[in-house]
Amino acid sequence: MTMSARIRKQRMILLVCLLLILITAVVGMSWGYSSLSFKRVIPVLFGQGTFKEDFVLFSVRLPRIFITLLAGMALALSGSILQSITRNDLADPGIIGINSGAGVAVAIFFLYFPIEAGTFVYMLPLAAFIGALLTAALIYLFSYSRTKGLDPIKMVLVGVGFSMALSGIMIVIISSAERSKVDFIAKWISGNIWGADWPFIWALLPWLIVLIPLTLFRTRRLDLMGLNEETAIGVGLKLERERLVLMVIAVAAAASAVSVTGGIAFIGLMAPHIAKALVGPRNSLFIPVAVLLGGWLLLIADTVGRNLVDPDGIAAGIMVSLIGVPYFVYLLLKK
Repeated sequence: MTMSARIRKQRMILLVCLLLILITAVVGMSWGYSSLSFKRVIPVLFGQGTFKEDFVLFSVRLPRIFITLLAGMALALSGSILQSITRNDLADPGIIGINSGAGVAVAIFFLYFPIEAGTFVYMLPLAAFIGALLTAALIYLFSYSRTKGLDPIKMVLVGVGFSMALSGIMIVIISSAERSKVDFIAKWISGNIWGADWPFIWALLPWLIVLIPLTLFRTRRLDLMGLNEETAIGVGLKLERERLVLMVIAVAAAASAVSVTGGIAFIGLMAPHIAKALVGPRNSLFIPVAVLLGGWLLLIADTVGRNLVDPDGIAAGIMVSLIGVPYFVYLLLKK
């Protein structure tokens, strides 16, 4: 298939992804503990609803839909970058421990740093980013060899080890906390979409506005990094510097997402794989598709999960894991 044909195919797939997101969002606006009929969604959106309808749609449903969509996009972006820079199809921010690092930082910040509510919303992604960045730095350090460079397989194994260790640290941290705060952290760990309010959207959106274009600007370098290291260096790529920059972008994307959605894994694993199967491995083609797919996957997981059991539903992280774990095992056996 020629490059122009691949671009046409990508645009068609992007259009289909946007359509799927729109359909799922409309269904999500209608489904829930307080039902809102499909025929009432459009009138309410244009200000023709009752007080109850306005409250359900604008204060409950829409913020949750937006935050879920943005978080899924961020996780997919992070997974796409990690898989490209490590040349490892099993790389995912949830699997290799980055999400766990962010989670420990969020728990410490929530338990021991009393901050006003207005500031808390915007400080939370930053706290998660610091925790995730420290974790990623340690994983990188333990996976790097002066003679061989970064070992992709070793990075995944080290990351899994860090993820388990950080889960133990999380248990130690919450064991002495107040009951109400423990309940919040337990919901965070399960991947419950807790930051479902407009301020959390404004806290998360700037990260994506910066990180997505920054990644797309570096897709050619990501393609070069997918080759062997000698070839990438031979064409003039400053490999270690670019790898560190892209690692920071991946960490920032994952941390900003999990700070408001909780510990959700496998979105960053599945979305890039599906995108590559649809449009090929070229980063400039598959990353935009993966980003939209990631948003849709988390949106549909949350929409289905919160309507399965009344009144609280099933956490989106659990719903994603029901699909993601078998998919991870399949990839593990295949590779």
